[in-house]
Amino acid sequence: MSDAPESAPDQPDPGTETPRRPPPGSLDVSGLVRAVRRRADLSQRELAQKAGVAVSTVGRIEARRLVPTVAALERLLALAGLALVAVDERYVLVEPQRDVPRDGMRDGAGRRYPAHLDVIVQPGSGEWWGYKYGLAGPPETYHRSRAYRDNQRRRLQWETRVKQFRTARRPLTAEEWLRRHPEEG
Repeated sequence: MSDAPESAPDQPDPGTETPRRPPPGSLDVSGLVRAVRRRADLSQRELAQKAGVAVSTVGRIEARRLVPTVAALERLLALAGLALVAVDERYVLVEPQRDVPRDGMRDGAGRRYPAHLDVIVQPGSGEWWGYKYGLAGPPETYHRSRAYRDNQRRRLQWETRVKQFRTARRPLTAEEWLRRHPEEG
């Protein structure tokens, strides 16, 4: 018997390269519910009682004749200590977009700003399209040009993760981008 610590069966041996997993595919709800029953050691009837759903619902889910609501699926998963999450193609957890406290990010008409836009609070000189027409600035705004916004996001990622992007070309600064694309300014 050796004194070397045993590696866990699901962990790769140190020094070996971890095999690349395929990108996430479609969600196999039926398989998940069966895995929940196995982990929690519950029959369909017991699972249904604990989750607050009909026994026939569990059977129909497992038979792929019913897709449960997200709330029902979350209740079923919770019984085995599991949670429903979203991951990107690299299996990095995608965090939900948080609401601004007290419903703070609304435009003058009381509408939420679109979720895909980066809101600029207290826009500075040149950050709002109306400044070039002499209009008074709003308390918040966003850049309308998708190309500009995408460049800014790439730049921010590059700046915060310089070690990862050491070999990548430095994205344009906002000023450089606007010089190359004056029609967007």
